[in-house]
Amino acid sequence: MTTAPKDQMTEDTLPERGWRGSPDLWLDAAHDLLIEKGVDAVKIMPLAQALGLSRTSFYWFFKDRRALLAALLDRWEGATTHHLVAATQDYAATETEAMLNVISTFLSDNSFDTRLELAVRSWAQQDTVVLDRVQQADTARLTALGQLLTHWGHAPADADIRARTIYLVQIGYISMRVAEPIEDRLARFPNYVEIYTGQRPPEAEMQRFKARIGYRPSTP
Repeated sequence: MTTAPKDQMTEDTLPERGWRGSPDLWLDAAHDLLIEKGVDAVKIMPLAQALGLSRTSFYWFFKDRRALLAALLDRWEGATTHHLVAATQDYAATETEAMLNVISTFLSDNSFDTRLELAVRSWAQQDTVVLDRVQQADTARLTALGQLLTHWGHAPADADIRARTIYLVQIGYISMRVAEPIEDRLARFPNYVEIYTGQRPPEAEMQRFKARIGYRPSTP
């Protein structure tokens, strides 16, 4: 009977000996490394060392590095495009409320992971496959925004220009790594909404919106 080498038996044939992590654990570590150092740094050994796990533990969950990177791209889609498209379909009683739903998506990494978005766009500059994926996401997001605007009565050409204005402003925020107090950003929301839709949200609607997102003004 053929037996595996001793070191291979320890790492590969005894899954019950020691914790090997989980797919999400490895993916979380890859996510953080991609954001901090870029795609070239997302390699199996550094991830294993960061997690305190054996290198072979990785292969219980992913076939190879390429599979891990593919999973990262799927996570990016779920953490960005999915939430933005869903926001365009949320209930709204008015067009201005609908636009507040959309732009509020960018207020939190829980609804739009801006750091991951920036990292993936940087990655796309050196990988044509990733660039194609990013361009597909751009198209899906713009389409969703355009459909929202046509739903509220804008002509197709007008909706297209407004959708591009909305989207390019937000991507500009991300690309420039804009960091500003939430108070300042929210103060601009009525103006943004007016530019994007042609209508200014009533003050009562803004107050309901702030309450819905859990905003509390800071006290002096």
